[in-house]
Amino acid sequence: MVQYQPGVYLPSSAELPCSDDTPVDNEDQNFVPNFLLFLLEFLWADRLDWFFSVDMGIYHTTGVSPLVPIVPDGFLSLGVERRKGGNSRSSYVLWEENGVPPIFALEMVSLTYGGEYDSKMDIYARLGVLYYVIYNPKFWQRDRHTPLEVYRLVNGAYELQIGEPFFMPEIGLGIGRAIRRFGGVQREVLYWYDERGSRYLALEEVEQQAREQLAIERQQRELLQQQADEYAKLLEQYRQRFGELPAQE
Repeated sequence: MVQYQPGVYLPSSAELPCSDDTPVDNEDQNFVPNFLLFLLEFLWADRLDWFFSVDMGIYHTTGVSPLVPIVPDGFLSLGVERRKGGNSRSSYVLWEENGVPPIFALEMVSLTYGGEYDSKMDIYARLGVLYYVIYNPKFWQRDRHTPLEVYRLVNGAYELQIGEPFFMPEIGLGIGRAIRRFGGVQREVLYWYDERGSRYLALEEVEQQAREQLAIERQQRELLQQQADEYAKLLEQYRQRFGELPAQE
């Protein structure tokens, strides 16, 4: 958790740099956490008590200096303003967030190892991040880990959790992998899941399902109309040959 040091000047978010000028080194490190953000914006559109950011610095007082941030690939905080004072955040400054740390942090492993399994894990544990997720789709064999690992903070240390998708009750969401098509290309991404292990669909997937359902209903109506037309044709043929049908009592 954040520990304030009396007498130490803590700069405001306006005074702190909002970028470390370090570029992400593969496409997925930008795409995957942004996709999780877009899903949340759809799922939690009516909620104002959460904040999810991608590649944003978290300034805290648990490290060597409050001027040195940790920059996750993605993180989620609950119980904070959706938009700080009605505006966008340039960084996440814990002493301006009532000391509320992220409840969820995501790190993606790239070709250049960045301390995801050791140094960053220690920082997130000191911060009090409840769930720390490491996504390593390409280099997990090199690192002798699994492609997706979810850790939960227990008594100040992270314990690896079992199961995928893994449900996080304190967040009300699970997380897991899925493959879907984007722009004609299939790719693996992370999705949010419900408690039953069902994947939450993105807005465009919901719209596609609705279009497919409408197409099915239209086909059913056309089939019923075709059957009615055929029945009417047979009835007319009967009348022309035998006259009107006998009345039923």
